[in-house]
Amino acid sequence: MPTFQSNPIKPSKLARTVKRYPLLFGAPFCLIIVCASFGMQAFTQTRYDLQDRKIKQISDEQALGLGRAKKKLDIREEYFKLSVVSDHDWEQKRIARPPGLPEWGVPPTESTVPKNVKS
Repeated sequence: MPTFQSNPIKPSKLARTVKRYPLLFGAPFCLIIVCASFGMQAFTQTRYDLQDRKIKQISDEQALGLGRAKKKLDIREEYFKLSVVSDHDWEQKRIARPPGLPEWGVPPTESTVPKNVKS
């Protein structure tokens, strides 16, 4: 059985023009893509400039105050500072026991006492 024809009996004027001159439609498409790339470059550059300005502003603020007041860390100095702090300035205070609890805590239950120990 024969297949359908690939060429119509009467092609339209547009189809004939595209078939005869393919660059007539392909070239403007490629031209639009390239021009859009150059057009978007301006917007992208503006975005990065604004971001860079924000970062520079923060780094200027940091340069004004943080760099001068910073002191180098010496581990030996920190150790001696901590060892000088007195741990003897506190008092031991007893708290009230809950009612019903004996003086020396809870007596052991039978399950915790070994069975083979003779008293």
